[in-house]
Amino acid sequence: MMFWYDHDVSGWGWFAMSASMILFWALIITAAVLLFRTLNRPHEHAHTPATPTPEQVLGERFARGEIGEEEYRRRLNVLHAGPLTKT
Repeated sequence: MMFWYDHDVSGWGWFAMSASMILFWALIITAAVLLFRTLNRPHEHAHTPATPTPEQVLGERFARGEIGEEEYRRRLNVLHAGPLTKT
């Protein structure tokens, strides 16, 4: 019986224990939430912009009015004809 009265915890002791327990669980829950968010985040890949194809460049030049319709069709036919061979 002597033990109960010899080591009395005052009101401040109870407050400190309660506050530290709340702080402990708040830290655990915060760490769990941050870990969950980090693991479920979609992975961002560094995408390099795709270089446009020659047909796309030609189409853009035609759309901007840099070349006329005849020149557009002529150059498009050359692109589709394949590589030129020297004879």
